[in-house]
Amino acid sequence: MSATKSKFAAMSRRAAMTAAALASMAALAGCGGGGGAGAAAEGDMAMGAPEGAKVTVVEYASVTCPHCAAWQEEVWPAFKTKYVDTNKVRYVFRELPTPPANVAVAGFMVARCAGEDKYFDVVHAIMESQEEWRAGVNPRDTLFRVGNGAGLSNQQIEECIKDPEGIKAADERARAALAAGVSGTPAFFVNGTQVITPGGEGASLEDLSRAIDAELAK
Repeated sequence: MSATKSKFAAMSRRAAMTAAALASMAALAGCGGGGGAGAAAEGDMAMGAPEGAKVTVVEYASVTCPHCAAWQEEVWPAFKTKYVDTNKVRYVFRELPTPPANVAVAGFMVARCAGEDKYFDVVHAIMESQEEWRAGVNPRDTLFRVGNGAGLSNQQIEECIKDPEGIKAADERARAALAAGVSGTPAFFVNGTQVITPGGEGASLEDLSRAIDAELAK
């Protein structure tokens, strides 16, 4: 067994128990679904325009959701260029772990431990690595590799994943998403109104643009 796997296997019993609880919650949340969303939430990670912007786009997603990874690859670059980089909207990312929940929670915790300036880089890198898992690579190895790339040592990653406060915060964020009525990922909301593209990998750029531009024009 590699040192990385050994360290991951040595995660605290508390962390394992919490992951199990989150896994049962994740059974309620699927990859590819919908729901409703509330206002600002604790732990929001954002890009683009500052808080209080005329238009806020909220995405609920999971690093283990293939639909989220597909949206990230196919839509995010153009969406970011058109609306985030230009500060036309405030883009808010909210974490809703989907199966395997223990991997999703660990991935989000590593992203947060990497720091706000690297959070999105880590999240996107984990999503891009989903193909590795289907090819047989252990997701745990992926998380350590991505974490190392963000400047975290194996020890820091292990401590991050075992941190009881971090685990508690992840649990609270997941519960808040479910309490808001979000039942699947990715889910998108423009100023609180959900945007759905039937049959798509999340909301399309066209549908998001239609909703965003209508809000900007008000």
